[in-house]
Amino acid sequence: MQSKPVDIRAMVLFLAVAFLAAGVLGALQPVTGIPGEVIQLTQFGPALGVGLAAVLWPGRVREVLGGSGPGSRGKGVLLLVTAALIIAMGAGAYAALTGDVRSTRPGAPFLLIAVAQLIGAGGEEIGWRCFLQPLLRTRCGPLAASVAVGLVWGVWHVQVFTQRPLYAGAFMMGAVSMSVVMGWALEGVRASRLPLAAGFHALINLGMLLFMDEESGAVLPMVLFGASCLAAAGLWTWMSVGTPRAAEAAPAKIPPIMDDVR
Repeated sequence: MQSKPVDIRAMVLFLAVAFLAAGVLGALQPVTGIPGEVIQLTQFGPALGVGLAAVLWPGRVREVLGGSGPGSRGKGVLLLVTAALIIAMGAGAYAALTGDVRSTRPGAPFLLIAVAQLIGAGGEEIGWRCFLQPLLRTRCGPLAASVAVGLVWGVWHVQVFTQRPLYAGAFMMGAVSMSVVMGWALEGVRASRLPLAAGFHALINLGMLLFMDEESGAVLPMVLFGASCLAAAGLWTWMSVGTPRAAEAAPAKIPPIMDDVR
C-alpha cells in the first residue's frame, strides 16, 4: 500500500507551501492596495499548497478532496448557527463586562466584504479542513485530528505572536476550539465540506469585524472570543462522543491509489 508515504509527503509539501506562500502574499498585500478588511491575501496560501500537491499527486488529491456522501444537513446548519452563537457570546460578554456595545461600520461595501470573506475562507479551508484534516483522520480519531489541525492553523497565523502572550494564547485556544467544532460537524462529510467550512469561517470573520475589537490588539475581546470558542467546542464534543462509535471504530478511509510521482 503506497498511499501512506504519499500522504506524508503531500502533508509536508502542503504545510511548507501554505506557510511560505502566506508570507509572500502577506508582503504583497500593501502593494495591491486591497484593504485587509475586505480580504487577506494570506488566506490563499493553503489553496496554493493543495494546488501544488495536486500537480504532483493528482489522483491522491482528487481522492482526498472528492468522494461521495452529503453528510448530515442538520449538522451543517448547526455548524453555521454555532458561528453566530460564538460571536454573540463573545460580544455579549464584552458588553456586559465593559458596558460597551461595539458595532463597527466597515469602510467598504458590506456585500463586497461578505463575498470576499467567503472566497478567502474557502482559500484557507480547502487546505485545512478539506485536505489536511481528512489525511490526518485516516490515522487518528476526529478529536485528535481536529486538535492537530487547529494547532497548525493557529501557528500559521504567525502575526498573532507579535501580540501579548495572553492575546496569543487566547487566539490559539480559539483556533483549536474552532477546529474541534468543524471537525465534529464535518465528520463523515465529503462532498459539502468546503462550503460548510468556508461558511463557518467567513461568518466568524464577519462577526469579529463587525462586533469585536481584537484587531486593535486589545486582550479582553480576544480572551472572550477564545472562551466562547472553547465553550462551543466543549458542547460539540459532548454531543458527539455519545453517538454510536461505528465510524470511529473504522475511520473514514480515503481509498489508497498508486503513487502518481515515480
